[in-house]
Amino acid sequence: MATLNDYLLVSGLLFAIGLAGVVMRRNIIIVFMCLELMLSAANLTLVAFSRFHVTANGLPDYNGQMLVFFVITVAAAEVAVGLAIIVALYRARQTIHTDELTSLKG
Repeated sequence: MATLNDYLLVSGLLFAIGLAGVVMRRNIIIVFMCLELMLSAANLTLVAFSRFHVTANGLPDYNGQMLVFFVITVAAAEVAVGLAIIVALYRARQTIHTDELTSLKG
């Protein structure tokens, strides 16, 4: 049986991998995917705490899981807007490398 510490360890590793990808990578699409990985790690933490926090009835506390649904909804909107910005940047500059995008001027 998996414990809360197991879930938190996996979530911490996922978050660390995502953070390393954001800091080290130059491709804006990979950076975007690593941000989504970090968001998924936070969701895993919320679900784990929700699952292991038992109410007085003996049932899990579902508040964290409800928050995850809102986070997923915001992440879906973020993906739509983020990909639109990435496509617009590529059309204007013909590159998706972050070190070549130094100003917001077209």
